[in-house]
Amino acid sequence: MGKSRNVLIVALAVILLAGCAGISRAPVREAMQENHKVPAGTIEGNQFIGMRYPFKVSVALNWKMSTEFPPFLEGFGYGKPDPHDKEQTELYMFNPQTQSSIQIDFTPADRYTVFSQEGIEKLTNLGTESLKGELKQEYGRDIPVEVGRTEPISLKGVQYAAKKDVTYTVKGVKREQGWIYAFSEPYQIFILYMFLDKDGLKDRRDMKTILDSFEMLSRK
Repeated sequence: MGKSRNVLIVALAVILLAGCAGISRAPVREAMQENHKVPAGTIEGNQFIGMRYPFKVSVALNWKMSTEFPPFLEGFGYGKPDPHDKEQTELYMFNPQTQSSIQIDFTPADRYTVFSQEGIEKLTNLGTESLKGELKQEYGRDIPVEVGRTEPISLKGVQYAAKKDVTYTVKGVKREQGWIYAFSEPYQIFILYMFLDKDGLKDRRDMKTILDSFEMLSRK
């Protein structure tokens, strides 16, 4: 596939289906389909409010938001979505000066999968080898990759979530690439991010502000 966003999400889905999450013999939720005729959401100023999925998030004033794929992400190994592909990222957020970025993707959870914090952390950790393999394929087997800890993370209205990251250097520029895997009934949530060392400390503070603003909304 050659594209890190796709690799991470597909890897977690395969691990989940292989039985690394709890599986119930009886359905634990109603079957749900994504309705791509519904717009992803609306952007007003620095805030996004979801329509296809019930969540909201805000960014710092020096960041941008878009429901369309920013072309510069292809240079960092993220695949441009196929317009016919049902799996579409709901929101892209990025700092146009540093090109640090955050992506949010939702997908309906399987009817039979039972989630827990322990299971989410295991799945989040197991995505590491797939990304490391992709990086070695893209940049050579000798690329040094530092792997961070798997940590629980709190998001408003989200039942279970965990975070993982790796750090590596390409063409003299240090990158921190990470992912958050989460579950909020009945949705799986993938948050992918990348920081470049151009202004990494400030971008990390901005990310904390962005994640603190993330909230699942009640859908009546």
